Amino acid sequence: MIVPAQPYPARSPEFSAILPGLEESAEIARQLVRATLNAWEMEHLTDSGVLVVTELVANAVQHTNSCYIRVVASRSNPRFVRIGVVDNARMLPEMNKPGAELLTSGRGLLLVDALCERWGTDMYRLGKEVWGELPVYPPHGQGGGDGLRGDTADAPPRRPSQRHHAPQPAVL
Repeated sequence: MIVPAQPYPARSPEFSAILPGLEESAEIARQLVRATLNAWEMEHLTDSGVLVVTELVANAVQHTNSCYIRVVASRSNPRFVRIGVVDNARMLPEMNKPGAELLTSGRGLLLVDALCERWGTDMYRLGKEVWGELPVYPPHGQGGGDGLRGDTADAPPRRPSQRHHAPQPAVL
């Protein structure tokens, strides 16, 4: 009997770096995101991607005792670029409510929520990954965008119902 071969999907593109759990690692993370988006010819997402990774690194450094963090930029879905930071803490991140006390700090996940189509946390045996997904819309001319996500006015509207912040079980 002849059985047709089942094709295996190619691995999605991914770039990552393991960095010290220090504030100074944010600059290297930003360079990784810039270089990755440039390699994927998605420069129109650079401003949003850099801000997302900055906030995720800051949260991992500030709120965990991780000696090392892993910064990841991936394309597991053709519609999104996923930017994540893995740390060794098992506590879930909490998004602060907007208010006057956020004038000096605590805005990180609010910014991630505003910039990303969706974001969430994947739990691992030895920690977690907090990630955000930027929508991949083709760039259209100059200006006309909302200024935060880098897309333009004629891009498809955001669908808030697709956002989520729910732990997704995963085991490493």
